[in-house]
Amino acid sequence: MEKAGEVLQEGQAKLLLDKKNIFYNPVQEFNRDLSIAVLSQYSKERSAESGLRILEALSATGLRSIRYAKEVPGVAEVLANDIAAEAVESIRRNAAYNEVGSIVKPSHEDATMVMYQNRKTKFDAVDLDPYGCPSIFLDGAVQCLNDNGLLLVTATDMAILAGNFPQTCYTKYGSVSLKSKACHEIALRILLQCIAGHAARYGKCIVPLLSVSADFYIRVFVKVYTSKSACKLNTSNLAMVYQCVGCESMTLQPLGITTDKNQQKLPQVPAVDKLCEFCQHKHHLGGPIWIGPLHDKDFVHRILAEIDSEDDNGTKKLGTIIRIRGVLHMVYEELEVPLYYQLDRLTSTIRVVVPPMVQFRSALLNAGYKVSYSHANKTSIKTDAPNHVLWDIIRAWEKEHPVKREKLPDKSPGLAILNGISVTKVSFEKHDDAVPFSQQKKLRRFQVNPVAFWGPGSKSTVMMTQEAHDKYLSKKKRNQNKKRKKEEQHSADDPSNEEKRGKITEEDACA
Repeated sequence: MEKAGEVLQEGQAKLLLDKKNIFYNPVQEFNRDLSIAVLSQYSKERSAESGLRILEALSATGLRSIRYAKEVPGVAEVLANDIAAEAVESIRRNAAYNEVGSIVKPSHEDATMVMYQNRKTKFDAVDLDPYGCPSIFLDGAVQCLNDNGLLLVTATDMAILAGNFPQTCYTKYGSVSLKSKACHEIALRILLQCIAGHAARYGKCIVPLLSVSADFYIRVFVKVYTSKSACKLNTSNLAMVYQCVGCESMTLQPLGITTDKNQQKLPQVPAVDKLCEFCQHKHHLGGPIWIGPLHDKDFVHRILAEIDSEDDNGTKKLGTIIRIRGVLHMVYEELEVPLYYQLDRLTSTIRVVVPPMVQFRSALLNAGYKVSYSHANKTSIKTDAPNHVLWDIIRAWEKEHPVKREKLPDKSPGLAILNGISVTKVSFEKHDDAVPFSQQKKLRRFQVNPVAFWGPGSKSTVMMTQEAHDKYLSKKKRNQNKKRKKEEQHSADDPSNEEKRGKITEEDACA
């Protein structure tokens, strides 16, 4: 991304800068680059003769729409919509400046209204990149998509999706989130089940092509197609999650089971006993979440092949191409097994030193199971091994690196696990497949913070009335240092603190 005077360049698009509060976040360049890579591949694989018709429902500056027009092959029209008049004027000005006014059509309307108004004319792709939760737009999005159309959705409300506010998550997404080290993948799967639910109401099903957790947001690319018979099998792609409050072992409870004859039957429940079989603690229940595939691996492989062919030609169209290559390689390597554990979290349960990742992965491979990283976590263990195998490996590691059991409290999860019986033959000898290709090639698999104080940025306020804007600023000011103010108030209301303050005063007086 380059700046030149009053013009900012990203990809092949140039953005005219002004002093108005039009929402723009440079940290999202990876998001836009990845979207272009996916849309380009999707466009090439479409059988339709007509050009691609795209809706960017929340366009802001119009940068993304302009880049789609200039960089994605086969685009006939991009409807760049925003509810703010200033944003629409910015879109019109930038589209003309980039000479794509015949393709990028500015639209000044509520995003949901645009989608409902186009239920007959339809779009081939709909891009939703809101500030916060996208769920209010999903009903209109699935209705205005052509069959086998592409839905691109971003969610930035990660605190809600990651388990800090489970009740709020249910009101927004229809799913209860859990506090878990696998929270980023759970977030992806909550969003996908939400999209699947909206699509199913209209006899449509989803196929996730790519689902990514990156920086401060999640981004999914989903193909939507019509099939009432496939919708009836949806419950086999959904599950509740039991998570032990002690050792954090996770167990899935599918909502349905697909038989060999492609029919649905109800599963046997519950999937766990009242108390955890490993540490005898209770469970928390979350979900439902999507447990079908997160990615279409063949589609991801074709994107990687296209990226490599561009390099062979000496061209690199995308500014974040190095990161995209690393993330997509990790995605391609990922096991299609729901959720993951975090290695240091497993070992902290029994307070043992963390083993090298290669040795732990080797132990799983030597025991006959598969293992991969998750692109969402540096120390993730994604495996098809059952939970008891993981704890058998942890116990075997502890035998080589003993912990002082007397320091573990009675009835603690760690002590219960250490006292458990192991049935797995464990070997930490290095396995040939313990180091994945992406790590061997030293690809950029995980992003470092691109700039200081990076994040989702401030919410755009250009569409607000003056009264709403003043209310927003008042609330923002009121919530500053909210936690510290609560602690101070609690301290002031505590009688014991009053007594302590009295004693200090007497001592000071005596002195």
